[in-house]
Amino acid sequence: MFNITSRQPMYDQNAVQHMRDELVAVGFKELLTPDEVDKSINVNDDKTKLVMINSVCGCAAGSARPGASLALQHTTIPDELYTVFAGMERDAVDRARQYVTNFPPSSPSVALFKNGKLVYFMQRYDIEGRNADHIANVLKEVFDEHCSGQGPSVSPEHFARV
Repeated sequence: MFNITSRQPMYDQNAVQHMRDELVAVGFKELLTPDEVDKSINVNDDKTKLVMINSVCGCAAGSARPGASLALQHTTIPDELYTVFAGMERDAVDRARQYVTNFPPSSPSVALFKNGKLVYFMQRYDIEGRNADHIANVLKEVFDEHCSGQGPSVSPEHFARV
């Protein structure tokens, strides 16, 4: 149903679809509304929730998505995986950013939450100029410290095809 209160996307849906698909293929669920963001992050269930703020930024998103995907092949991963897309579902992104306290808006970025609280944040500054392997290694260390979910998020065979 059309929602007249939400802001229009900044990019053509067809142009960004492959960037969305890249994360969904490894187990991320897209959050499209502020309500979905709240119901996913602001939960006191002792589960870890990884939220990637996806982006079209070529200088950082081109390594952020593959890095996050590669990290999810680790044996320890977050319990739940979510993504919002900067410039697309703008209200959902704004809501997700409200949970990222003490940091300026940043995309792409990766946030880890537990019981509605931010426990780790990788901002664009931490991503720019780094390759996917570096990003994956940093995230795997974070997963080892904060998470107890069983990895990988998808089978190695499926991962090889995406």
